[in-house]
Amino acid sequence: EFGVEYKAFIISAHRAGELLRETVKQVEADGFEVIIAGAGLAAALPGVIAGITTLPVIGVPLECLSDKSNGLGGMDALLSIVQMPPQIPVATVGIGNAKNAGYLAVQILAIKYPELREKLVAFRKKLAEDARAGGLDVQF
Repeated sequence: EFGVEYKAFIISAHRAGELLRETVKQVEADGFEVIIAGAGLAAALPGVIAGITTLPVIGVPLECLSDKSNGLGGMDALLSIVQMPPQIPVATVGIGNAKNAGYLAVQILAIKYPELREKLVAFRKKLAEDARAGGLDVQF
């Protein structure tokens, strides 16, 4: 809805480390400016990516729905992503909340791109108008 170009990859931090490193370097070379990484269980992916790049990384903790694992409703992934070592931050959104990761990426990009900031401001105003129409008084 904001017209932001993106690419999507499915890569395991545990099983394909070299491919992950190569892909992150290519993403940087292609001029992308923020990375969103979703992961479940041990959820190493966002942290590993943050260790490879200086681009902002947004981690999305995912609930594991496999009967072959003992996923903890996504809490395991949330804690793995949010508890990063000093100097290697990963922004973290709620469990399964990839939409908020997208909105956060737009906010980061809007710092640099005025046209994107205008779209974001209009989007937020519409949210406030919709909330007001529904009986909520939201102010910006």
